[in-house]
Amino acid sequence: MKVPEHYESDVLFFFDNRPDALALYQALEKGLEQITPEASVKVQKSQISFYDGGLFAMASLPRRKREPGLMVSFGLGRREPSPRIAVAVEPYPGRWTHHVPVTGEDQLDGELLGWLREARDFCRMKGRGKP
Repeated sequence: MKVPEHYESDVLFFFDNRPDALALYQALEKGLEQITPEASVKVQKSQISFYDGGLFAMASLPRRKREPGLMVSFGLGRREPSPRIAVAVEPYPGRWTHHVPVTGEDQLDGELLGWLREARDFCRMKGRGKP
């Protein structure tokens, strides 16, 4: 994955005092590296963003500071009906943003990585001007 110069220190700062979330993020990053090694990553104030032809996935901390884990979000061209999805919103027609809480590495499974692969493919397709 393509990372900026100060990536490692930025990630450590992002997850300051949240070793549980940092471990989950590192496992997520390894999974994403497997499915999209050409992606780039950007650490921002409220999320870590993954790009491959455009923004396709994000990792963030839960809104409540005491909540454990990580929130993984991604965009699809359809609404995924899985009970694992905490929230799904359609910010504009034909694009659904899904938010999945992750509290254990076992939840970074084939199903979630499949959605992330689909989100990457959807983003690439949108970037080429196709529906």
